[in-house]
Amino acid sequence: MGFPDKFRLDGKTAVVTGGAGLIGAALCRGLAESGAKVYIAEADMQRAHLLKKRLSACGHSIESIKMDIARVSSIISGIKKIKKTAQKIDIWINNAYPRTSDWGQPFEKVQPLSLKKNIDSHMNGYFHCCQKIFTVMKNQKSGVIVNIGSHYGVLGPNFSVYKDTAMTMPAAYALIKGGIVNFSRYLATYGAAHHIRVNAVCPGGVYNKQDKRFVARYKKLIPCGRMALPDDVVGPVVFLCSDAASYMTGQVVMVDGGLSAW
Repeated sequence: MGFPDKFRLDGKTAVVTGGAGLIGAALCRGLAESGAKVYIAEADMQRAHLLKKRLSACGHSIESIKMDIARVSSIISGIKKIKKTAQKIDIWINNAYPRTSDWGQPFEKVQPLSLKKNIDSHMNGYFHCCQKIFTVMKNQKSGVIVNIGSHYGVLGPNFSVYKDTAMTMPAAYALIKGGIVNFSRYLATYGAAHHIRVNAVCPGGVYNKQDKRFVARYKKLIPCGRMALPDDVVGPVVFLCSDAASYMTGQVVMVDGGLSAW
């Protein structure tokens, strides 16, 4: 295999949870363009089917599968269905972003039940996905897991960017993403003996038509001078899934335009 070929994912099967979302859709496209067969694992099947149709029209190998990471039974059922048509599950991307309707409450107003629900669905959802797919990868003696974290799982937020907007950085988000980041390190050392690599990718703020005042302030914090776009996350994830990154595990890759370098 020539070295450039090591960046390809031909013959690999990849699963992306929350695969029809803002970042998830870009990841599905990037993995497929790199040669992988991609399963869009999604709670919202309408969005999943639309994405499948769009990517399939480009000639990519795409399937959609119902999966709600907040329900362990849904994770187990989804994996079983994938295994019926795929010889192996080589790549698993934990990207889903479940949250309650009161997400974004100020720290002082966060209710205990809301906090519990968000931890159970998001952080514990990632845990259960990793646990169930780990067993599959352990049996096949290989696999790659990438957990999508956040720069706010590593850094404290600058709350000045939210001034005079309806936005904030939820306390639960920092708690959840911080846990996911260090859990990725744990799983990397635990899985190494079974040839399972685990890394975390931590995007900075991703542009999604936010309040213009927030966007202007946030840009000033970034050495690269702009917010992230979904495609900015794709390259690092595809690289970590490839054989070119075969000696990388337990790493936290910051994709934040240089924010963490200040």
